[in-house]
Amino acid sequence: MADWHWELFQDDLLDGLPKAARTETERLANEIAVRESMVFLEGAAYTGLGPGVRTETRGLLMLTYLTDVRGERIVAR
Repeated sequence: MADWHWELFQDDLLDGLPKAARTETERLANEIAVRESMVFLEGAAYTGLGPGVRTETRGLLMLTYLTDVRGERIVAR
């Protein structure tokens, strides 16, 4: 994985969630960032359209995120 990472849309987005939910959110966001780094190999040099806002689910967790290809990041909403 290049310099891809994930970040929260709002700093307090996970406040109030149980520890297990926070841990699973972080794990899923990391997995998405790794996957996107393999899909968008050009990263910052990418010139196409981004994939837009998408949703991924795992168990009871639903994570909505935006892939910022040129920023090489995932923004969790």
